[in-house]
Amino acid sequence: MSQSQARTISRDDIKGKLGEIQGEAQEQVEGARNQILAAGLLVGLLLLIVAFLLGRRGGKRTSAVIEVRRG
Repeated sequence: MSQSQARTISRDDIKGKLGEIQGEAQEQVEGARNQILAAGLLVGLLLLIVAFLLGRRGGKRTSAVIEVRRG
């Protein structure tokens, strides 16, 4: 580009470009936030299920049989 074809960059040009970049970054952050939230909920649910199953297994293994005799 030659000097005659060069265009000066105005303050509004810079503001517009920065706003565009910021908008794209915010979209990416929101998308990542939703994915992290979904993954966190899934991990929490899996931990809850595992804790339930382990507690159920432990309860069966150590349960006592009580015999009541009336005399």
